[in-house]
Parts: sequence; structure tokens; C-alpha cells
Amino acid sequence: MAFRSGFVSIIGRPNAGKSTLLNKLVGEKLAIVTPKPQTTRDRILGIVNVPARKGRPAGQIVFIDTPGVHKPDSSLNKKMMREVHDALENRDAVLLIVDVTQKFGSGDRFTLDLVKKAGGLVFLLLNKIDRLEKSRLLPMIAEYSKLHDFREIIPISALTGDGLELLLDRVMAALPEGPRYFPKDQITDQPERFLAAEIVREKVLLETAQEVPYAATVVVERWEESPRLTSIAAVIYCERDGQKKIIIGRGGEMLKKIGTAARHEIERVLGTKVFLELFVKVRPGWRESREFVEELDWRKQLEGLTDKPEK
Repeated sequence: MAFRSGFVSIIGRPNAGKSTLLNKLVGEKLAIVTPKPQTTRDRILGIVNVPARKGRPAGQIVFIDTPGVHKPDSSLNKKMMREVHDALENRDAVLLIVDVTQKFGSGDRFTLDLVKKAGGLVFLLLNKIDRLEKSRLLPMIAEYSKLHDFREIIPISALTGDGLELLLDRVMAALPEGPRYFPKDQITDQPERFLAAEIVREKVLLETAQEVPYAATVVVERWEESPRLTSIAAVIYCERDGQKKIIIGRGGEMLKKIGTAARHEIERVLGTKVFLELFVKVRPGWRESREFVEELDWRKQLEGLTDKPEK
């Protein structure tokens, strides 16, 4: 059978399990995951090389994780929704993922309408079946099948991996014959320095409460590599002095906790020792600043880095 390949976008509401699914399919943590909605802010590519097996050709699937679909109310949220629309335009198939533990509501209908408008091949993934009584599954599939002419409805658990081999089989069967878009050993297009920034942001999300997680973003300002040590300096931006105090904590304890957890995980990803310096700066209303939000795009930051040597 001929080699097949294509781009497959993962679309869904916040906390539906998109990033967990991407990480499980790739076998590595590419996208940060927290219980808080709108954790993912950018498109993240996850490259899966699928081996041939009986009835399935070999191929390469480029999965595209996206921010959760929501109605934008700030420059940041508008940028996140542009990422969703871009992912819907340039793909061979869409995986629409829904959380079966939540009642189908207006947000789900809005998401489905976006996917319908984009057209093309759509698989519906019923996620979190590990938390659902089996007797409820067949009636649920019957109800969802009335909403759209899906290519297939596949029950899965992104957390446990249940149903993912079947998903790969079905997606591979639907993709066209094509080239290998990325080398075999590449699993993402995201540079390590930006993954490191996301890991720091994940720890902020996990360790802080109230409005702080949504008002925080992270930018790596220095990245120096040697054979045995990677030295990183990153800035955590927030919007108010009160948020800065929470992130730093009494006697710097919270910032130390965030930094230690982030450093351990970055060391695992890079395979080297890491020296991580974290700074906290206030930038009032940054989520409303279109210019600043655009600067956060790692692709634009990468263009800037190519113009000057690393210090």
C-alpha cells in the first residue's frame, strides 16, 4: 500500500481533551495540560509516524492542536480564535472532540457550526469514555449522528489511550497518498525554547488561583546552551501588582516553587541540566494589547532571533 500523509486539526471546546489527545498520540508532552480552560493559546503541531499493519498503510499524520473554541472578548482571545480558523482552513481532516461527561450545550453547537462551515472530512471523537457508564454510549452515538454527517463517530479516552489505535486506522484510511512532510525523528515544529516558556506558564496555571493564570504569559529572554548546561532566563508577565505579589509569594516561595517544578520538567525534555532564572513583570492590560499579543507568537519571535546571534 502506498504511503499516506496529511494534516489533521483537533477542534473542540475548552477542556474537551485536545492537548491530552495530542500528547498521547505523539507519545511526548508537547502541549501543556491543566484543569483550567483556555490553557492552550497557540496551534501546536504533533507529528505521528504510523507504521503499516494489516489493513493499514504506513504514513505520517501531522496533528494540529488548537485553543478551545470560545467567543473572543480580548485581543488575546481573538488571536486564539484566529489560530482555530487557520487550523480549519488548512487540513485534510478534522477531529471534533467533545467531553461526554458534559451536556451538549450552546458552546458545543457553536463549535460544530464552525466545523460545518469549514466543510470537509470530520471525525467526531467522544472523549472521556473512561468516566462514562457503558450503557449510555450507544444512545449518545445515536444522538450525535443526527447532528452532522460525520465520517465516523469514535469513542475514545485521550487519558488512557482507549480507542486511539482505531482512530489512527480510520484517519490513515481517509488520508490521501502523499509525502513524508517531516523527518522521521521530528515530533513537532515548536522550538525547545518556546516549549520551555509553556512549561513555566503551565506551572503558573497549576499553582495560582483566581484571575492570575489567565493574566499571565511567559517569554524566554535568554537561552544559552553548552554540552552540560542550558541557561534560561524567562519573564512571567502579569497585568497588576496584586497578581505579581501572588506569583512571587511570601518571601519568594511561590516563584521558587514554580521555578523548581518547571526546571525539573525542562531538564527531562532537554536531557541536560538547566539553570532557570524567572522574573515577574507587570504589563497592565497586555491581553488587550494587539501589538504585545502578536509579539507573543513564537513564530514571530523566531524570525526575530534569526536576525541576531544568541548572546
